[in-house]
Amino acid sequence: MDSRNVVVCDNGTGYVKCGFAGENFPTSVFPCVVGRPLLRYEESLQEQELTDIVVGAACADLRHQLDVSYPVTNGIVQNWDDMGHIWDHAFYSELKVDPSECKILLTDPPLNPVKNREKMIETMFETYNFSGVFIQIQAVLSLYAQGLLTGLVIDSGDGVTHVV
Repeated sequence: MDSRNVVVCDNGTGYVKCGFAGENFPTSVFPCVVGRPLLRYEESLQEQELTDIVVGAACADLRHQLDVSYPVTNGIVQNWDDMGHIWDHAFYSELKVDPSECKILLTDPPLNPVKNREKMIETMFETYNFSGVFIQIQAVLSLYAQGLLTGLVIDSGDGVTHVV
C-alpha cells in the first residue's frame, strides 16, 4: 500500500496535525477551532463571504466576528459535531483525500475514555468509510518514532501534559 493511503491525524486541543504515513512532517497543521458567524448570513466581512461554518486558520483570523467553539478540551473530544467539521476540513480541504481509499492512524491521549475511542472509530468507519482505523497513545508513537520500545515521554500540548 502506498504511504499516501495511510492518513495520520493528531487531534490536539490547540492544533490538528495531519499528513501521511512515512513523511517526516505533517502535511497540514491548523487550529482546532470551529466558528459560526455572528453576522447575518447575507452580510460579509472585509469583502469575504461568510459561510455557515468556518474552520481552522480562517476561523482564527475572523474569530472576533464568529461564535467560536473548541471541540477538544484537555486532549479529549467534547463536541462531536464540531469535531466532524474539523475532520471534514482535514481530509477534504487540507489533505484532499478520499477516505474510502485510505486507512487512518489517530493519536489519543492516555486517559481518553473508552467511549470516546469507540466514537472515533465508529465515525471513521461509518461517516468517512476508512478501510482501516488504528488508535495509539501519542507518547507511545513518540517512542516508536525514535526507534524505541521503552522509555519515558513527557508530552506537553496546549491543553494537557502527560508523562508516560
